[in-house]
Amino acid sequence: MSSSINKKRFLVIGSNSFSGSNFVSSLLDQGHDVFGVSRSNQPNKVFLPYLWEDKENFKFKSKCDGFNFKSFDLNQDLELLINFIDEVQPQYIVNFAAQGMVAESWQNPTNWYKTNILSQVALHDELRKKKYISKYVHVTTPEVYGSTDEGWQKESFVFNPSTPYAVSRAACDMHLMSFFKAYDFPVVFTRAANVYGPGQQLYRIVPRTFLSALTGKKINLHGGGISERSFIHIEDVVDITAKIALNADPGTSWHLSTKEAISIRGLVQKICDFTGVDFESIVNVGEERLGKDLNYLLDSTKVRNEFKWEEKYSLHEGLTSTCNWVKSNLLILKDLSWEYIHKS
Repeated sequence: MSSSINKKRFLVIGSNSFSGSNFVSSLLDQGHDVFGVSRSNQPNKVFLPYLWEDKENFKFKSKCDGFNFKSFDLNQDLELLINFIDEVQPQYIVNFAAQGMVAESWQNPTNWYKTNILSQVALHDELRKKKYISKYVHVTTPEVYGSTDEGWQKESFVFNPSTPYAVSRAACDMHLMSFFKAYDFPVVFTRAANVYGPGQQLYRIVPRTFLSALTGKKINLHGGGISERSFIHIEDVVDITAKIALNADPGTSWHLSTKEAISIRGLVQKICDFTGVDFESIVNVGEERLGKDLNYLLDSTKVRNEFKWEEKYSLHEGLTSTCNWVKSNLLILKDLSWEYIHKS
């Protein structure tokens, strides 16, 4: 860990998530004090990069100095969470917590609205009163825009959500803007393209395809994979997220994306080529998911210009790092669940 004369105190909400755990790791590497909260206990170390001794060979360590983790459920433990926040008094709060998964949000929409709107509003109504908070970063989603059929979308609060998940996130974003305008609540928004990399949950398309390619277990490709996405490596995302937290003006929003798009089918084909596996041998083409948007394309010109930011990982380099993680941990990963498990 590097020493830092500008050490800050961060609270990461949703620190067990893929993006949250990588953000914790990045902050610790920069020498900051980091506190993390998630509703579940910490998962297998294979999903927690701050517990990787060697990020090239993915060896694990037993604990992480400088990181303090607590388990709180936002839907049930708000008072306990607020007491903990008052105890540590973080200068910066970065919130990755949300009920995700678009398809499942149709099946249990009230769960999504409870977690992503009601419980978040209750949290923010307490946080707005805390004078020690310098910045609150709300990590949201491009799905609030709906399908970006007109091309690459610039930062905006003109929303057109098409699923219960997207509606819940759009509502929370608008609620936070009202708090910024009414109370000067120092919120900043980030919306990232499809994030991937080592340590991602196994039901996500990139690790799931690598696992299928390496084990022969088939993967379902909804709608033939015609929808387009931009894929950005997790290390590129957490690097700029920290800079945004420290330097962006309250009330601003930022798009984090590459400049390239690829169809889901094209991505799966690329992974098949990567691993020397025939596409047809591991892919089942199924019906398109309800409310599936054709594309999410984010214009990242603003963050590139204002922060002089450029992504470090090409798609090929990012897939290489992810493939290395899967191969290095295949004995562990193949016996874990590859499916999304809903928690109400």
